[in-house]
Amino acid sequence: MVSPSETVTAAASATVTTETERIESSREVDIKEDEEKIRRQKKLEEALEAKSLRRIISAYLNYPEASEEDLKRWERSYRKLSPSHKALVPHYPMKFQRLRRCISANSYFIFNMLQAFEPPIDLSQELDGCEDSNLECAPHERYTLDERHDSSCQPALTNSCTYKEESKHIHEPITGVSIEELQRKEAHDHSPKDDSADARITNKTCECDGGQLNHDHGSVSFSSHDWLDSSLQTHVPLVDVDKVRCIIRNIVRDWAAEGQRERDQCYKPILEELDSLFPDRSKESTPPACLVPGAGLGRLALEISCLGFISQGNEFSYYMMICSSFILNYSQVPGEWTIYPWIHSNCNSLSDNDQLRPIAIPDIHPASAGITEGFSMCGGDFVEVYNESSHAGMWDAVVTCFFIDTAHNVIEYIETISKILKDGGVWINLGPLLYHFADTYGHENEMSIELSLEDVKRVASHYGFVIEKERTIETTYTTNPQAMMQNRYYTAFWTMRKTCAIAT
Repeated sequence: MVSPSETVTAAASATVTTETERIESSREVDIKEDEEKIRRQKKLEEALEAKSLRRIISAYLNYPEASEEDLKRWERSYRKLSPSHKALVPHYPMKFQRLRRCISANSYFIFNMLQAFEPPIDLSQELDGCEDSNLECAPHERYTLDERHDSSCQPALTNSCTYKEESKHIHEPITGVSIEELQRKEAHDHSPKDDSADARITNKTCECDGGQLNHDHGSVSFSSHDWLDSSLQTHVPLVDVDKVRCIIRNIVRDWAAEGQRERDQCYKPILEELDSLFPDRSKESTPPACLVPGAGLGRLALEISCLGFISQGNEFSYYMMICSSFILNYSQVPGEWTIYPWIHSNCNSLSDNDQLRPIAIPDIHPASAGITEGFSMCGGDFVEVYNESSHAGMWDAVVTCFFIDTAHNVIEYIETISKILKDGGVWINLGPLLYHFADTYGHENEMSIELSLEDVKRVASHYGFVIEKERTIETTYTTNPQAMMQNRYYTAFWTMRKTCAIAT
């Protein structure tokens, strides 16, 4: 016979068991809900990235049509001239035909570049709107790719290049990544920007060893390049096509003989400083490691590699990355391609022949340049990628060229640079402080911290940096060297050494 106390004990035990099972079941439900939310957020981010990348590809594909529209506008103006005035410029109809041939040559280069590009994501993904009100929907991206700060890149070249996707995804869905402030005003000003087409990318790295190029872009295969089908092409704002023209000008800066003067002004001081700071690098079992944030089209990162450093470029603009990947990985010989970078404006030209002059690219064969094993290009936002603990204290040098003023928060850039440098590591910088978001209108939540040079140096001191060298260097940026107007920058050039780790 069961006593009343035994009955109560059994009931209590059953109650405890039931409550434990309820808690476990509830916990399992919560875990599944969290996993589903993460899955949906990831899916949303990938769809946003695919949408932005499709728009960037469309901007490239729209280049011929947009350029033709400009040309037709010039022709309409010419037709409005009186017969007597037309007689003073009888060569204009021929000039227009020459311009069409130049546009065709640029378009040929662009299309070959796009044919070589293997999208690292599935471009067929569609974005039907946010499935969950808690998911952030396409916030504005943080960077502008302008004529002055063009940033882009992609797989670094040389032998055996393989993409490796890191697991961390973008925290702010795409809509801009290093975009452009069109021409940095050609004269420096900051016009309102449309950042919606610049895709932020998940973190991908291409490492190179030596041998033949071998691209692994993950499981996504677009060998048929269906995404280049003209029927799938979307019309984009002209501001997007202007970014393509900006890339064409950047090609001259990094990969043409005509850009050598600018490279000597900007890159040469950096390369000479690195050479003097690491004189015994060839004797070391492991070469010193140098990071180049905002690597653009990759020339500076490649030159640093050729000096005997393990060099990694970092870039976040697909506009740049598509182009740098093509030049770094697919160029066969110097002068393989001919482009006409100065045809898009009739202003400040000395002559028609000057405006329509051809530029041969690349000026060197990247794969034969003598790079050091380990040269790589990493795609992604500088702060997001390199704030990972795996990068802390890992770099001997960080080189920033026309980069630090691309930040919404330059303090965060400086903090990250300090974090990833080894104690005793060096930060070499060259550039102005033309903050990209200083005059961004229409976005109340847009952040822009615009420090003076004095404040930048004070913040750097807080994060353990001591200035070893400092001077001003006069230079241009993607400027037509034969134009009647050339914008010049009096850039800050410094070498700072990290003396100790800073506790935050």
